This record gives sequence, C-alpha cells and structure tokens, in this order.
Amino acid sequence: MKTFLEKNNLKILFVASEAGPFAKVGGLGEVMFSLPRSLRRLGHDARVMIPRYLSVDQEKFNLETVMEGLKVPAGGEHEPLICNVKLFNATDKDAPAPTYFLENEEYYEKRANIYGYSDDSVRWALLCRGALEFIKNSEWKPDVIVASDWQTGLIPNYMHTHYKNDAGLKNIAVLFSIHNLAFQGSFDHHFATEMDYDAGQAEIPSIYDPKLLKLNFMRRGVMYADVVNTVSPTYAQEITTPEFGELLHDLLAERRGILYGILNGVDYDEWNPATDNNLNFNFSHKTLTERDKNKAILQRKFNLPEDEQAFLVGIVSRLADQKGFDMLMACGDSLLNNFNIQMVVIGTGEGKYINFFEELRRRYPKKLGIHLSYDSILPRLVYGGADAMLIPSKYEPCGLTQMEAMRYGAVPIVRKTGGLADSVEDFDLQKNTGDGFVFENYDNYALFGTIIRAMEVNKRKAIWRKIQERAMKKDFSWDNSAREYAKILDRTIEFHARKAI
Repeated sequence: MKTFLEKNNLKILFVASEAGPFAKVGGLGEVMFSLPRSLRRLGHDARVMIPRYLSVDQEKFNLETVMEGLKVPAGGEHEPLICNVKLFNATDKDAPAPTYFLENEEYYEKRANIYGYSDDSVRWALLCRGALEFIKNSEWKPDVIVASDWQTGLIPNYMHTHYKNDAGLKNIAVLFSIHNLAFQGSFDHHFATEMDYDAGQAEIPSIYDPKLLKLNFMRRGVMYADVVNTVSPTYAQEITTPEFGELLHDLLAERRGILYGILNGVDYDEWNPATDNNLNFNFSHKTLTERDKNKAILQRKFNLPEDEQAFLVGIVSRLADQKGFDMLMACGDSLLNNFNIQMVVIGTGEGKYINFFEELRRRYPKKLGIHLSYDSILPRLVYGGADAMLIPSKYEPCGLTQMEAMRYGAVPIVRKTGGLADSVEDFDLQKNTGDGFVFENYDNYALFGTIIRAMEVNKRKAIWRKIQERAMKKDFSWDNSAREYAKILDRTIEFHARKAI
C-alpha cells in the first residue's frame, strides 16, 4: 500500500500566534518561518496563519485581502465576531511561505504586542476558531493542520466537537505541536484550584465566558489531536515522566503511541560564519585561524583584557529559572576568582539573575562582560569569538543556541536534557570524538567540573580544533527536520483516516 506522500504532496496549514519575519518574539516565530519554507522546498504546499497585529505592516508586506466579513462564531447565543483574512504571497524560494493574517480590530489590530494581555486566551480562541472558519469557507483546504503550541490547542478540540461532522473539515487531520510544555494557558497551571481545574472534557465556553480564561489549552491539544509532536526526541520521552511532564505526564504517557519528537533546525543561510557581515573576520571549519581574531575583538567590545590564553565562555540566553543559572550563582565566584576564565553574558529576564550578573561584574570587571537587554547582533559576535557557550538548562525542549553556536565554532557546554542531549555529543579524549561538553546532574559541582574540564581541553589547541571542526560540520539544517516532519504529517493523515472508518 502506498503512503500518502508517495501519491501526492501535502497541503499543510500551520496556525500559530507568531511567525517571522512578520511578528516574532522567540523560537516559535523562527520555526514558523523556517519549517514551512523548507517543506515548500521539498514540494509540499505549506502555508501559515497568524493574527494581523498592529505591528504587521500590510504595505511593507504587500498584503492582499482574500476574505472579507468572515463570521466567526463566538459561542452560545452571542453574535459572531467579524474578521477579514489577508494574504502575503511571494514566489521567491527564500521568501516566507504564503501567510494568512486573521484581522480583528478589537483583539489584534488595536494591540501593539503579541502577548501579555489579560484576555490572551480569548484572542487565541478567536484565532483557533477563525482559522477553522476560514478553511471552511476557502477553496484551498489543507490535508493537515499543524496547531502550534498552547495558543492553538483548541483547534484539535474544536475539530473533535463543533466541526466533527462538517463536510469541509471532517477529513482534515490535526497535528498538535508542543514547543514548551511549561506554558499551558494564560495562567499558571501549577496553582489551579479544584474549582478552576480543566480536565479538558467540558465544552469550550463562549468567547465572552470568563471560564474560557481558565481552560488548559495545552491539555486539550494533547487530548484531541490525531498526533502530538514536540521539538526533540529526548524531550518527547522526558515529558511522559513526573519530573518533566508539568502535570500532564500521565496523559502524555497514555498518548505515547502517537507522540513523536523532531529536533528543530537552524537556517544555515542566515547563520553562516563564512558570510555573516556582522563578524569582523569570516571563517569556515577550514579557516579557524581567522576565527581566532574575533576573540580579541569580542574582548575589546566588552572591556575585557585581550588575552588569547583566557578561556572565554559566552552566555546568550533568556535569564529564567528554566535556563539553569541557579547553579552558576552557586559557583560563579569560584570560577572567576580561581581560574583564567572570562565570561560574556547577553540576555534579559528575571530580576534575580540580572542582579546576580550585575553584582558579579562589579566584583570581577576584568573577567565578566554583560549586556542585559535584547540585541540581535551581539549574539553573533559571541558565537563567532567565544571559545565555548554555556547552556546549563534545567530543561530544554529543543534549544537553538547550541546549534547556532556550533555552526560558528563556539563549543557548547550543556546539561544532558531535551534537545541539548540530542544535539551535543560529549567529548571523549580516548576516542577523540564529540563536539561539546555534557554533564547530567542538575548540580553546581557538575557544572563547575564540566567548565573546568572544557577549559583544560581548550589548552590543547590541536584537540580543541578537532572539536570545533566536528561541531561546525554537524548538519542541523531545516531541510533534515522538514523531511522528518513530512513523514509525521503523512502519519497524522493516515491515523485520522483510520479513525473516520
């Protein structure tokens, strides 16, 4: 029996809260740019749908109206909400995939930001139902919808209930994609009371019902999707355990048969040290002596002594509990006080970590450089000049920093969890294998010892060169990930078809 992929290319609609370059805050926006584009390069008709926020410039992106006066049911006896749909469509192979924008003046066009509103759950419920109503009324219909993270978790639920027998939608499969299980709704699921607990079985309330704000969109996405995937194979295993399952481990373990993990990729055209105009000296794995010159420039930029013998460790990260910096808080003084180690830190986030790095810099101004606000250029300079990148995450669904750093020859020092475990191989001196330094226990001594181990190996430049070369040669391109996604999407369609019989 031939699979769907052998018979035809797929029609895929990704629905998400953000997508680059139109509206991007984090990794989800990057995935929504790169993955659909790579699937199109493989011959699939992949498209994207997001809201049209105030920040999306319709003249800049030459948006055209493709549907006016779309009536999106609000639920109950309420009048439907009126939306329009606009389309970005470019033929250039390097352009973003065709992207639909759901317009609604109240919930999107009047909002300056993507996230951070008290009625975010309402906004995402509108996106979920608006996307389905658009498909219902559109000539183009996907074979499969990819609902991306908790914001679109109601799509599988709506498809299972409200649109179960709809002639235009009932044959469409749904993949629910988990990007970070820690976020499940516009509330902290750890502190939901018994009264507010959402088991996922009650009917979705109307958009105007306060109960909507208490729904666990993530749980409902996992419960009702034909297939569930997440952004690395190890994370797919981890989330079925109490340690990483964020109170959904039993449900995820129950759905283990349709749970998959595919490692995210990196755009190798954008992240290329041989062509990156932000670097003073471009290089490849064959010209790493050119890379060495960037180290001195990075040291100067952060007012650190130009010392080629210093072990320069970079940190490019959101400063949050997830990222493991509590371990560094316990051993940072010992590292900087006793060893020839320099650190460069770029990131923003929680106050206690910002305060920690600011205080550490006051104590070691010649050892630590910091830039504790968003910057799009500085990470590239760190990747291109630092000896190593420190990523000690408590958990990490996928992580892009380690892949970007490896592409630029900055050797990763990581904790063995999630996508970090799938992308970084621990250095083995006896076998002369590996492309990074990996520790397993969430323990400041383990972190401390691994940094020192990396520092000592760094002194043996010939061995370090081989580690850098192996890291730079590793293929994390989106084309590989897209091929794996195509297989899972094909499987999603098959599973849906079986359920319909």
